[in-house]
Amino acid sequence: MSKTLSDLGWSSHFAAQHAVNPTCTPHRINAVHRDRLIGLNALGGTSDLTPDRSTGEFAVGDWVLADDQNRIRHLLERKSLLQRRAAGTGAQVQLIAANVDVLYIVSSCNADFNLARLERYLALAHQAGCYPVVVLTKADSCPDPESYASQASSLVRFLTVLTVNALEASEIDPILSWCPAGQTAALVGSSGVGKTTLANAMTGQAGTTAGIREDDARGRHTTTHRALHPMRNGGWLIDTPGMRALRLMEAQDGVDEVFSDLLELAARCRFSDCQHQAEPGCAVQEAIANGVLEPDRLARWHKLRREDQRNSETLAQSRARDKAFGKMVRSVMNDKKSRSRH
Repeated sequence: MSKTLSDLGWSSHFAAQHAVNPTCTPHRINAVHRDRLIGLNALGGTSDLTPDRSTGEFAVGDWVLADDQNRIRHLLERKSLLQRRAAGTGAQVQLIAANVDVLYIVSSCNADFNLARLERYLALAHQAGCYPVVVLTKADSCPDPESYASQASSLVRFLTVLTVNALEASEIDPILSWCPAGQTAALVGSSGVGKTTLANAMTGQAGTTAGIREDDARGRHTTTHRALHPMRNGGWLIDTPGMRALRLMEAQDGVDEVFSDLLELAARCRFSDCQHQAEPGCAVQEAIANGVLEPDRLARWHKLRREDQRNSETLAQSRARDKAFGKMVRSVMNDKKSRSRH
């Protein structure tokens, strides 16, 4: 079926860049492999594309320009980019998805529900420049799904929160309405919260799903790679594998957006460098004492800000910090040995 570039998510943002290289053909990245990329084209088909750099520098959802031999010549500037710090001790960046308009943050109305995890995903969305929509699945198996929705809604002002039974077709349309034709959404969340079931309902595709484990109310991980799928309403969906850990990086603005209530309180503290612990005149601690603010939320804010600072280090900075720490430990040990001799 033939599609226009607009159908694939093309906009004036990308057209202006294409105008500089009009002889190249636009493709939207549908899949990223070790040595090649799969791109969607305006004819409704796919093309094997030869990258001009490491495939790790491309994300599903990217727009590229290729020559008549399907060799990529240009990676177009993104409108938004979801990324995290890769697992391990290095400082590598892992790209999650690009040019996403709406981020569906999926959790479930059972033991998997976790406010700290939702805050983390919300910070990711705000930092990337996506509109966040929280989708709480498995509402049919919960006696009071609105209690979960109320907790999620309390995290950020005017946050869109939807509860859904993904097996009920009539409940999918309100979710689709947040990502109309020509726009792109991504699904993120932990393994087993029902992302695959939800994605199948949104795209009309049949896919493998797994049941819920009895011991912890979680489903089983079924999505193993990222891909771009057409949704029933003409939008596009990037499904992502469940993330065991979302390590935020370069996301301070996103974290501060999610915790804007704390920033407003902090602005009223007596001291501009207040750490919100035991300083006199701390408006944050006053709010906790008055029952306006939960101490756990303050702890989560501190944790995310420290983690983002650490994860945003370059590899050189990380090694320098570890080296300095090692030097300090050796100095302490040598001092102890010197004391013991005397």
